[in-house]
Amino acid sequence: MNSKKITVILVDDHAIVRAGFRLLLATEENIEVIAEAERGEQALQLYADLKPNVIVMDLSMAGIGGLETTRRLILRHEEAKVIVFSVHHEKVYVQRAMNAGAKGYICKHAHPDVLITAIKKVANGEIYVEPNLIDDVENSPDSMDYQTIVDDFSPREFDVFLLLAKGLTAHDISEKLCISYKTAANYGTNIRTKLNVNSGAELAHIALLLNLTK
Repeated sequence: MNSKKITVILVDDHAIVRAGFRLLLATEENIEVIAEAERGEQALQLYADLKPNVIVMDLSMAGIGGLETTRRLILRHEEAKVIVFSVHHEKVYVQRAMNAGAKGYICKHAHPDVLITAIKKVANGEIYVEPNLIDDVENSPDSMDYQTIVDDFSPREFDVFLLLAKGLTAHDISEKLCISYKTAANYGTNIRTKLNVNSGAELAHIALLLNLTK
């Protein structure tokens, strides 16, 4: 296997859909589908065994379903990068997926190139939500409340918030900003308290809502 390729696991309960995804991704020489799953339970085991760069996850499946699979996957493997690829385009699904820890969300009716773009960006550590979906999410009432709180952050709090939203740990942030670990941890605690969140995934979701991930 070419180590430079982006490795992908496809998770969808319809074999014909997975076959279509595989054919599409086969046109990209730097993306390789290394496994498929039709249920979330299979996906969890495959991820543990293969550690792909990206996992493309449907939401509506038998068994535990895509949202719960994503949540369990991130709890067990915080480095996992999940892109939800669903027929659902409503804001509530996007928000729930991002809260569960997904790093991307696109609809199945999107142009095929959108999936390829999403995989490349998420594999590179970015968050990607299909543009027409993010417009709806950014205009939600929640985003307005978060904007007010973030606007009141000090410059250093804002810097730490952005780094936490990118998945950096307090240790990483202390090194990057040349501050002590205790100071970085205190900033993180204060930021999560102000925003009333507990996890890095939730901070990433807020950054997405406020269009701070581009």
